[in-house]
Amino acid sequence: MIRFEHVTKSYADGTTAVDDLSFEVAKGELVTLVGPSGCGKTTTMKMVNRLIEPTSGSIHLDGQDISTVDPVELRRGIGYVIQQVGLFPHRTVLDNTATVPHLLGRPRKQARARAAELLDLVGLDPSVHGDRYPDQLSGGQRQRVGVARALAADPPVLLMDEPFGAVDPVVRAHLQDEFLRLQSTLHKTVLFVTHDIEEAVRLGDRIAVYGAGRLEQFDTPATVLGAPATAYTAAFVGADRGLKRLSVTPVEPGDLEVPPVVRLDDPTQQAAARLAADDAPWAVVLDADGSVHGWVPAAALGDGASPADGGNTAVDGGATVRAHARPMTASLPLGAPLKQAFSAMLQHDAGWVAVLDGERFLGVLTPAKLHEALRRSTTADAADIPRGTVSLDTVPGA
Repeated sequence: MIRFEHVTKSYADGTTAVDDLSFEVAKGELVTLVGPSGCGKTTTMKMVNRLIEPTSGSIHLDGQDISTVDPVELRRGIGYVIQQVGLFPHRTVLDNTATVPHLLGRPRKQARARAAELLDLVGLDPSVHGDRYPDQLSGGQRQRVGVARALAADPPVLLMDEPFGAVDPVVRAHLQDEFLRLQSTLHKTVLFVTHDIEEAVRLGDRIAVYGAGRLEQFDTPATVLGAPATAYTAAFVGADRGLKRLSVTPVEPGDLEVPPVVRLDDPTQQAAARLAADDAPWAVVLDADGSVHGWVPAAALGDGASPADGGNTAVDGGATVRAHARPMTASLPLGAPLKQAFSAMLQHDAGWVAVLDGERFLGVLTPAKLHEALRRSTTADAADIPRGTVSLDTVPGA
């Protein structure tokens, strides 16, 4: 969709902002450009919509060399979102959002209808916010309007230059979540400039790591974190890149342990015998329909032996597991990032977290299995092999 071929941008004073840049962004892909200030990220982006012209090389958009396209027409087909939003202060939110459709000659009623749809899409009720002016909105709301305005003409390409950098961390995280939700629906081709490696990792399908105008590495977030291509990349992503990698490593079925499972209406003595046979300290408790209800410790059930066998009877004699089941406080869906699992363990002071496929219980992720999953993932990416084929014997330190 977007292809850079040996693109260089130099200035008369001898400064080279971008040096021999070559990479390609696939249709529907979100690529984050990350690096320190002055490394060429924004210059790269501005060359796509010809706000800056390259000194040499070529940029192709959907197979066409953009140097052959009228700059104004080119820009009308590209959404552009900047950090300070750039809303017109004298125009309402609805009219700000309808700006590009107006410029494209759409009737005012049609343009405003489209603007209302997009405001709703980014989480702003047009009946509440549409007639307000930018200075009546919070910073996060203004950023949402900026995204809606960029999407108003339904452009195939979206350029975003540190769009969430001017808001506080809580709002920023919320805006990132909303944008990921939008992207999962709209599948735009996106170049997203940021100086924050955490943001780049969280949002990007792939990351372009910049260093002094040159592309140091262009790969998936997991590979950039797990196998930095250069010393510069390793230093930039930080010594804690293993922790950052938790956010881009999903929980897979092979990571799970499967503890004993009992049902709510199982007799306590029967359930206790099952745990004793497996020498298990606890079991997962399922409803009649197979959904997770909670868990039960073996100590609450007794040892499962009948008095005739000389054993201790279950705590409540003929009672069922229901009387002893405890709520499941830590759970997450299959495919969730390991970071979410780790956070759930810490939040609930839990030694494991239940993993579900919809309502179906699959198993539990323990701290040891989480560590193992991270190590397997790092080795798999470095060797370009499936994660499930990595043996612990091949992992350093195993």
